[in-house]
Order: sequence, then C-alpha cells, then structure tokens
Amino acid sequence: MTISNVAIVGAGRMGQGIAAALAFGHVAVSVVDLRDRGDSTGSYLQAVEASIRSMLERKVILGLLHPTDLEEVLDRVTVVSAPEALTAMSSAQLVFEAVPEIMEVKRVALSWIENTVEDDVPIASTTSSFLVTDLYEFVSHPERFLNAHWLNPADLIPLVEISAGVHTSELAVEATRELMIAIGKTPVTCSPSPGYIVPRLQALVMNEAARMVAEGVASAEDIDRAVRIGFGARFSVLGLLEFIDWGGCDILYHASNYLRGELGERFSPAELVESNMASGRRGISDGQGFYTFDPLTVDEYQARRTAEFARILDALGELPRYGDLVPAT
Repeated sequence: MTISNVAIVGAGRMGQGIAAALAFGHVAVSVVDLRDRGDSTGSYLQAVEASIRSMLERKVILGLLHPTDLEEVLDRVTVVSAPEALTAMSSAQLVFEAVPEIMEVKRVALSWIENTVEDDVPIASTTSSFLVTDLYEFVSHPERFLNAHWLNPADLIPLVEISAGVHTSELAVEATRELMIAIGKTPVTCSPSPGYIVPRLQALVMNEAARMVAEGVASAEDIDRAVRIGFGARFSVLGLLEFIDWGGCDILYHASNYLRGELGERFSPAELVESNMASGRRGISDGQGFYTFDPLTVDEYQARRTAEFARILDALGELPRYGDLVPAT
C-alpha cells in the first residue's frame, strides 16, 4: 500500500519533527492538536507551523533541500485543532499518536483516533515509555496497532524503531516500514521490550559515563571527547555486535570478567558471549560469530570498513595528514 496521506495526533516537538520528515518525503500530513487551548488556539497552531518551517529551513541551510522547494514541502503540512480535524482524519491512511507520555492522555488520544479513522488504518504510537502491549487495551482493533519510536530530532535522525505486539498484523507493520523507507528513514524492528533498542543501550552507557565522572576517572569534557572520537566514531561504522566479531569475542569475554572483578557484576559477560566462546564462534578469526565471514572476502570487507571509519574521522576533523605533522627535532 502506497501511503500519501498521514495524520499526526499530538502537536508537540515530536509531532512537529515527524511532520517535517513526512512532508520532506512527499507525504501530505495533518498535525492535530487535541488540547482545548481556548482563545490561544490560533496562536498555538501558528507557533507549530513556524516550528515546522524552521526545521525545514534548517534542511535548506544544510543543502538537503533547495530553497525553491521549501514552500512546496510546507504546502503538504496542515496544522489543525481537534474540532477542525475530522476531514483530515477521515482521509488519513496511517496515523501517528504523539501525545505526552501520560497513560490517561494516551487513552483519550487513542480512543479519539479510533473514532475518527477507518477501521483498517494503521495506528502507530510514538511513545518512548509504553509498550504496544501496554496500550492494546485502549484500542478496539489491536491488529492495526503498533509502536513506531522516532529518535529526536525526528526530522533528522534516520532511525525509527518499529515494535509490534502479538495481535499486530503483518500488514500494519509492512505499511509502516514501507512508509519509513519511502521518506528516507531506516526502520528496524524489535519485540515489545522496555527501552526498545537505542534507549536501552544508551541508558547503560550514559549512566556509566556519569559514574566515571563521580569516581573521578576523567572529566566530563574528556569522557565526551573520548566518546565522540573513539567510541561513537567506531560504532557509527561497526555495530556493537559486528564490533565484537571484528575484535574477537574472546577480547570482550576476558575484559568483561576483569571488569566484573574490579567494578561489579554489571560488567559480567552476556550469556550469548559465553556460549559463543564455548562453541568457537569468536568472530572473524573463526569465520563466524554473530555474523558469518567468508574467508575469500573478509580482507575486502575489512578494507571497506576501515575506509568508512577513516571518512568518519576525516569529517570530524580528527584524521591527521602527513604534511600537517611536524617531525621531532
């Protein structure tokens, strides 16, 4: 199903970012503000429109959108209050729920959405707090309901984490995935699990960074510098599990056991790391790990990844050139 008309219920920062991304991707989008704002309704809707314009103007500055195309993209966006939204909702082919992370607010919004769209229209909650299974009770057609977690800023970050529950139909998942791909996003799928993928990983890393500041391991500035140049740059090319295979599962296994002894059980090696060690799946050296490596092409693969890593560092201004280095005297 080709989706060309989408509604977003929730006019806050997330809803605005999603609207900018959809309009940029040639999709007509209606942003619906459910709150009754009384006399300030008009000024609030104008502020939402101005914010979406600002996001798209940023794309012009970045060279991602030609200035002459800006108004065409903005013309795809309509911002309305709930009483004005019935026509827009009746023509929506997919709806994103993007209201605040309060369960009762979610209940009201999902009930309103179900009463204003066709029975087969997929509804995707953008919540970062509640699982699709937590919200099933608020919808009468759970087969068309799922989570689609966008990362802030939603208009720029390519990743969208799609999570379906046991009642969610494959049709609803595929419709959401295809829409994401069509507008230039990169969808990944995961089961209903607290924290999805990225928030769960970053919670661990962020808390550990805070612990290191508290323990006096390094300054906040040096920790962040290390993350940007060493940690982040490498993992923008190699995923975490790919990196395990690249360096060897044995390195992670032994390092984890050492850190567990020094810093506590939170550094214990994962059960899958231990089983990969026991079964001889250490990564590139064994030809298999989380991934499988063809010995005939592994050198080319490593050279390609190394070149990608060099381009990232060069873009960050962190890759020295021979002529810039002064020989010791």
